[in-house]
Amino acid sequence: MELAAFYLFATLAIGSGVFILLTRNLMYAAFALFLALLGVAALFVLAGADFLGVVQLMVYVGGILVLLIFGIMLTRTADRTENAQTPNRVVVALGRRVGGVVVGIGVFGILWLVIVQAHFKLDGDTLNSRSTIRTLGVELMTTHLLPFEIAGILLLVALVGAAYLALNRDPS
Repeated sequence: MELAAFYLFATLAIGSGVFILLTRNLMYAAFALFLALLGVAALFVLAGADFLGVVQLMVYVGGILVLLIFGIMLTRTADRTENAQTPNRVVVALGRRVGGVVVGIGVFGILWLVIVQAHFKLDGDTLNSRSTIRTLGVELMTTHLLPFEIAGILLLVALVGAAYLALNRDPS
């Protein structure tokens, strides 16, 4: 069951990432980014990193992505010359294509060597995972309360600034 969930969420994250690369519509790309971030958060939870999964949901999905969607909605004007249905196409010179393929094959080879030489031991090992969310929550609300509040105020100022910039489109 866990393996099926892993493949499901990995497929969701990778498929959404590919869709982001291929679409020309920014709103579609933003929603695909939402799905990709959800997939990555689910993978964090499946890997036993529950705190990272919750942070992924709260910070990236709940904060930054909503801000990104509002920014697109407020600043984007409809361009009638572009066809939003055609996929993106990257025009690259032939020499750079060859260089990119060589670098890609080199990185793939290095990753393959690392994976082959690694000694993964999964049989018989038990995963002793304790939730760190409670400990971190207590620490954030007691010892590190001031930096936590300063970060919240900084994000609020960034949100107000982005809304102000989006409203003042005409500089004259």
